[in-house]
Amino acid sequence: MLKSAIFLTVLLSCAAVPAETNEPLRLHPANPHYFLFREKPTVLITSGEHYGAVLNLDFDFAAYLDELASHGLNLTRTWAGTYREIPGSFGITDNTLAPLPGRYLCPWARGSVEGYSQGGNKFDLSRWDEAYFQRLKEFMDHASRRGVVVELNLFCPMYEEALWDACPMNAKNNVNGVGACDSKEVFTLKHKDLVAAQDAVTRKLVEELRGFDNLYYEICNEPYFGGVTLEWQHHIADVIGGAEASFAGKHLISQNVANGSAKVEKPHPAVSILNFHYAVPPDAVAVNYGLGRVIGENETGFRGKEDRAYRTEGWDFVLAGGGLYNSLDYSFTAKQPTGTLLEYKSPGGGSPALRAQLKALKDFMGALDFIRMGPDRSVVTGGVPAGMWWRALSEPGKAYAVYLHVPAGNGEAPKQPLQEVEAPLVLELPGGAYEVEWLNPKKGTVEKKEAFDHKGGEKTLTSPRFSEDVALRVLKKR
Repeated sequence: MLKSAIFLTVLLSCAAVPAETNEPLRLHPANPHYFLFREKPTVLITSGEHYGAVLNLDFDFAAYLDELASHGLNLTRTWAGTYREIPGSFGITDNTLAPLPGRYLCPWARGSVEGYSQGGNKFDLSRWDEAYFQRLKEFMDHASRRGVVVELNLFCPMYEEALWDACPMNAKNNVNGVGACDSKEVFTLKHKDLVAAQDAVTRKLVEELRGFDNLYYEICNEPYFGGVTLEWQHHIADVIGGAEASFAGKHLISQNVANGSAKVEKPHPAVSILNFHYAVPPDAVAVNYGLGRVIGENETGFRGKEDRAYRTEGWDFVLAGGGLYNSLDYSFTAKQPTGTLLEYKSPGGGSPALRAQLKALKDFMGALDFIRMGPDRSVVTGGVPAGMWWRALSEPGKAYAVYLHVPAGNGEAPKQPLQEVEAPLVLELPGGAYEVEWLNPKKGTVEKKEAFDHKGGEKTLTSPRFSEDVALRVLKKR
């Protein structure tokens, strides 16, 4: 216990950089597929709670952020409070996005008229709740001191009528009569009063958070559901840009593009991050790589509880060239904010063990000069065991990172029985002297090392025995 306390004290003292002294998170100028954060090349990797850290008053976000930081994870998503869920939504056990009655906090203050569908007074969309903004900034400050970047998601579609019935923007839940429309028209430009309320809350959030460097904005979660229009998304991007026009440091903007993969033809010029959900396989990276933006997978889950599915998905996505990965972690609840709930019935996974495995991915990338590297589908020329997938990043002649894994299916059962194998991997390498490390991604341990001199051409490197996945790092000797 004492060692943990000492570790956390040292960690916080190292990460406690005042936000105002730093330029906000930005694309790396030498390779915009990755980030520059506090002057360091950065890949954002995490296994985070289900987005209610701020809006749910019962959630201890300091304990949660401590847990992320203890594993070296550096990202969290949170909802701005314009959307909420209700107990039972999506079958999630103790859903943090579904606060108990009286425990929901959002940007808008309560009015004097009773009648909010979830209890208490209706909301006044012309007035701000200062308690909300105080909590939001405390959350941002705690995250900043732990080196955790926050994705603040501004809006979310109404997946079902019960969620629109619980939303402050619904006319029956506010005293302003705003939002007298169908749930499929909430995020369009059809209703001027509703758009004005959305613009105002966007500007307010942007102004309140102007001093934080550990922040980027996402326009709308999963806009491909619920009637969200592209014109409305571009409008909100313009509102963010306009609100920050006078800022010395401007924040990045993310657009959530699709589940799986889709090619973005004409990205909004203010959007720097293209985020996908459930991107298995990570085709979204390759088809959008030429746009010169970060390609992220900022939500995955719904594949059962097995850690292997989310570990291999994260490694696969990042070694394909992705710059951001977040797995939904249902072990975090208001009652167990340190992520210790394991007997949940939620549709996805999450556990302390998974967080340790994702730390191994972050550390693996941290040992590479990844800014100089890019996806490489030509370096591996043979030796991949049947049924396995592989990805590689390379700086030709200097550094190579290769990941092999057995694809995991949905649910608990693997697609095929797992057997221990050796992979006699054949790489096409220029001449030189190289050092090799084979890593066990599940344990985070180096299983095998070797060094060799090479005249150029194909070189066979044989892995240690493994059954699920293995990672290879090949570096030219200095």
